[in-house]
Amino acid sequence: MSFRQLLASAAVFAFAGVALAQTAKAPASQSTAAAPAAATSASAAPAADAEKQLLALQATPVKPGDAAAGQGKAAACGACHGMDGNSTDPQYPKLAGENEQYIVRQLMNFKSGVRVNSIMQGMVAPLSPQDMHDIGAYFASKRSLPGVSDQTLAVAGGKLYREGDAARGIPACMACHGPDGRGNPGAMYPQLAGEHADYVQKTLQAWHDGTVWGDEPHAQIMPAIAQRLDKSDIEAVASYVEGLHTAQPGESVSGPEAPAPAASAAKPAAAGTAPAPAASAATAGSNGKH
Repeated sequence: MSFRQLLASAAVFAFAGVALAQTAKAPASQSTAAAPAAATSASAAPAADAEKQLLALQATPVKPGDAAAGQGKAAACGACHGMDGNSTDPQYPKLAGENEQYIVRQLMNFKSGVRVNSIMQGMVAPLSPQDMHDIGAYFASKRSLPGVSDQTLAVAGGKLYREGDAARGIPACMACHGPDGRGNPGAMYPQLAGEHADYVQKTLQAWHDGTVWGDEPHAQIMPAIAQRLDKSDIEAVASYVEGLHTAQPGESVSGPEAPAPAASAAKPAAAGTAPAPAASAATAGSNGKH
């Protein structure tokens, strides 16, 4: 793992004290009390409908995604996300290397209305579940290119990513997204490595402010965590993941993942102590390790 300095996935009551006033205002009070209830009922209905549509999409039989077929279907996606999934505009997330199941889940969220975005809902309207799997397979076959982390934020961001903050109830990001930021396809935890800091920051802030992507348990994880983050946490971890990538052969590693320098020589034994005897081949083999 490395971080390069240059290069490196969301409700009052009032009442009167005079009997005459109570009599005069009773109808209005009833009307006022009815309004929030009606609004809540109206908002709950679309949410329930969206969840039903999502379940229907997920129940549709499909074949494993076909990356070759997905290439043509993903052509329209390229305008914002890049033809190879590496978007150049930081307001649009990178999709290259993202796992197929996560991409499919988000496309279904948009199509069902569980997740709301006017642009994406228009784009997914004509897509079938099979189309979504093919598109997901195509982008999953591409390689995400790392970005540039801010050196002044990366150390704090890297510490939060790798260790979390137990005192504030913040788990380590890598527990779900992996030490290399490649995510967990089986659990549908997305890849974060190389993602635009701007996109990550805005997404975390939206979750912090109350945005959620559905009612199922999986969708509640990140909003709950993001609400424990402050602005500086969000900025730091967002910058860190932009530069997060696996070191390539021969690459000079710097930053918080730089390995500690090797000791130049073994420390001498303490004065007055005898050196430990070397284990014989027979002794080394007798402990059951081979």
